[in-house]
Amino acid sequence: MSRASLDKQPRDVASMFDGVARRYDLTNTVLSGGMDHVWRRRARSLLGPRPGERILDLAAGTAVSTVELARSGAWCVAADFSLGMLRAGAGRDVPKVAGDAMRLPFADDSFDAATISFGLRNVQDTGAGLREMARVVRPGGRLAVVEFSTPVFPPFRAVYMNYLMKALPKIATRVSSNPDAYVYLAESIREWPDQWALKGIIEANGWQRCTVTNLTGGIAAIHLAQRAG
Repeated sequence: MSRASLDKQPRDVASMFDGVARRYDLTNTVLSGGMDHVWRRRARSLLGPRPGERILDLAAGTAVSTVELARSGAWCVAADFSLGMLRAGAGRDVPKVAGDAMRLPFADDSFDAATISFGLRNVQDTGAGLREMARVVRPGGRLAVVEFSTPVFPPFRAVYMNYLMKALPKIATRVSSNPDAYVYLAESIREWPDQWALKGIIEANGWQRCTVTNLTGGIAAIHLAQRAG
């Protein structure tokens, strides 16, 4: 078992996710109190995939989010650089591709939209990942980033941060196949930009007209944007 450090070396991050793959979906549901399902449905609703569109689901893990997107009738492909995660989702009937977010194995303008759920935070170079997604999405195409964020109500923020750093790793010890990975999870969330800072990063790397929708008081947020050009 292994955990990545906050320098987010791709090989270390991939290895860490290989180690949590077997019980990843269960652990996410327990740690989020079941809200992960609600957040995925909300992201699909806001992105608005349509029948016949081509959607890239990046950092798709076991392809739970890809299946949710595919309910729209769009053609959706799951991409992830953890082979263990893709194998864990082998029973989900969507196309799956191994690929690094910073060097996507797709041609320019291949997709109508891209989405990345709880994965952008794990990309070593956030800007490079955003620019790669912009490269493979057609001009005017759409982006949805679903990511942990910063609660907007100060008292709730204090409670949440206490849960994040103390309770989350303890709960993960009971349900995860690699509890140490969830220490990295807590640390990476604490170090991640807030909603408005991330909006600026997205708009500086190939996207425009970015909007922010807070989820569960800002524990997570959905950033929607349009490809520039």
